[in-house]
Amino acid sequence: MMNDTGGSAFPHHIEHPNGHWPGVTHAGMTLRDYFAAKAMQAILNDAEIFWEGAAPLAYQYADAML
Repeated sequence: MMNDTGGSAFPHHIEHPNGHWPGVTHAGMTLRDYFAAKAMQAILNDAEIFWEGAAPLAYQYADAML
């Protein structure tokens, strides 16, 4: 498995409502997870792929895209 996840896919910063401290940055999902989710959509449309093999295959595609 790759250690490189491609960083955050959707990072965002949340300000604290009272403005007394700078807030928190949330990383969101990794780019690797985002690519795998997109690949999973196409994989599951293929009737010849069994459910058990779908997730590992999706991450193989994601790793190739990174």
